[in-house]
Amino acid sequence: LGRRIAFLFGALAACGWAALTVVCALQVAHHTPGVLGFDLLGPARKPDEPLEQKHKDIARSVQATYEKAFFALLQALHKQHPSDNLAVAGGCAMNSVANGKVYRRTPFKKMYLPAAAGDAGGAIGAAAFVLSTLNSQLSTDTPLMTAYLGPGASEEEIHALIDWKKKEIADAGCTLSYIGDEEELLKKTAQAIADGKIVGWFQGRMEWGPRALGNRSILADPRNAGIKDVLNEKIKRRESFRPFAPSILREEVAEWFETDDDVPFMMKVFQIRTKYRDMIPAVIHVDGTGRLQTVHKETNPRYYRLIEHFRDLTGVPLVLNTSFNENEPVVCYPEEALDCFLRTEMDLLVVGNFWIARN
Repeated sequence: LGRRIAFLFGALAACGWAALTVVCALQVAHHTPGVLGFDLLGPARKPDEPLEQKHKDIARSVQATYEKAFFALLQALHKQHPSDNLAVAGGCAMNSVANGKVYRRTPFKKMYLPAAAGDAGGAIGAAAFVLSTLNSQLSTDTPLMTAYLGPGASEEEIHALIDWKKKEIADAGCTLSYIGDEEELLKKTAQAIADGKIVGWFQGRMEWGPRALGNRSILADPRNAGIKDVLNEKIKRRESFRPFAPSILREEVAEWFETDDDVPFMMKVFQIRTKYRDMIPAVIHVDGTGRLQTVHKETNPRYYRLIEHFRDLTGVPLVLNTSFNENEPVVCYPEEALDCFLRTEMDLLVVGNFWIARN
């Protein structure tokens, strides 16, 4: 607690007393007593209570105050250390709205944001730095461009799970098939998404960091405006204002977004070009932006090919992507994916090469 208080007052000194708004808002958000001994924003909203205008005003004020401090720090940093390149880490690096404005509001022209920007990622970065000092052959010049570093499941493990759960799957009114041909699997999945199905997509190794990036994801058609309410109410079971992200082929970013950049870890929000906004209402925010993930053939070829097939069917080179969970931690193992699928209203689960469809 002492470290937290010291940090809060250090932040106030650095950013000015306007940052007091941020401190108090965070106290409310985390349901903790005010470290300053008073609470300027009133009682915390309970999960079952409605969202009121004051809650929206607080959220907007927190963001505006944070951005004021953030961009002041970046301007000062660039003045001291002129460079086109910027790397940002720490919990604040998860603020994708502010990150998406860096090129417009600072002199920086290229920014790197790690997949796990918080304390866990900092620990890995520190270890990598020490290792590089001990081993001169280890290069630290190449940034980490993949987040697929977590646990995976072999085909044999998935097969054993399916055999074990076969009766439960049948009792839930689902049909089960194995599709060994990858292109057929991807084409069928893309068609299901284009037909309005909600797909649980479990592939390869889990993502390192808080974002689902196409290996532990729920996928849907971004053209379907009503799919947001279905996902929030019947699957994710969370507030209606929560947005969903577009996973887009890297080569299509400049055509669909006003800023062309690598965003492999879904850490930036960019303006969607006006001519396309009506086409993808399920992944657009009220201000015309989207929190994109750029999908690269080199780092996730299966997910990339799936989006390619969806583009061939619809003309839209992106899919709606949200984390594979039901108001809980993101699924890690295949049994968690299957359990989540069976207790929610997803239409389809693709786990490895297994295809489980709800009738």
